[in-house]
Amino acid sequence: MRGWWREIADLVLPVECAGCGRTRSALCAKCLARLRDMEEIRRVRPSPEPPGLPAVYAAGAYEDEVRAVLLAHKERGALRLAEPLGAALAAGVRAGMRAAGHGGGRQDGPVLLVPVPSARSATAARGHDPARRMALCAARQLRREGIPARVLAVLRQRRAVADQAGLSATQRVENLSGALSAAAGSGRLLGKGTTVVVDDVMTTGASLVEAARAVTTAGGTVAAAAVVAASPRDC
Repeated sequence: MRGWWREIADLVLPVECAGCGRTRSALCAKCLARLRDMEEIRRVRPSPEPPGLPAVYAAGAYEDEVRAVLLAHKERGALRLAEPLGAALAAGVRAGMRAAGHGGGRQDGPVLLVPVPSARSATAARGHDPARRMALCAARQLRREGIPARVLAVLRQRRAVADQAGLSATQRVENLSGALSAAAGSGRLLGKGTTVVVDDVMTTGASLVEAARAVTTAGGTVAAAAVVAASPRDC
C-alpha cells in the first residue's frame, strides 16, 4: 500500500528534480537526458577484485546526478525514477549478454534477470525493493527491443548481516558470505536461460559475489552481472 501512495504523490505533488534539485519535476529534462545518454557501458572491476565476481557491466559512474537519482529512488521512494533507471540497467544487461555470446534473439533463449535482494528490514522501511523494481523495468525495456527477458526474484536473505558501512572490501565479502540462498525449486527455472545478476550500484562487488554464489549453488550459471552505476574509482 505504501508504494501505491508514493506513486500517487509523485504524480500530483510539487517535487524537486532528483538529479539537480530543480523544482516541479521528478526528473528534469536535463537529468533524464543524462540517464538516457549513459552509453559508455563498460566492464568495471573493483580494486581489490573479490574472487567469484562475474564480469560486471555498468551504465555509468556513481556520482553527480546519477548518484542523486539512485538515492532518490532507493531511499526517498521516488518510484517514477525506476523506469529511466531500469533503461540504464538494461543497457548494462545487453553489454553483459553480448560479452557472454548471447545474441539477444529468441533462438538464444530467455535472459533471466536475478536482482540482489535488499534485507527484509530495509525493504520494510523503504516500502519497496529498489533492485527488483529496476529489474522489472529493465526486463520490460529489453522485451520492447525483442529480447526475451524476465525477472526471477529467487534470492532470499538467509541470515542477518552487519551494516556494510565502514567495512573493508575483504570484510564485506566475509560479512555477506553465505547470506543468500535461492528459493526452493528455483534451479529448474535458472537452468532455462542466460542468467544476469543485477543491482543498482556496485562498490566492492561483495553483494554480486554472494548473489552469483547463491545462483550457482541452486544450479544456475551466471553469465554476467549488470548495475546502473559503479564506484567512480572502478570505472
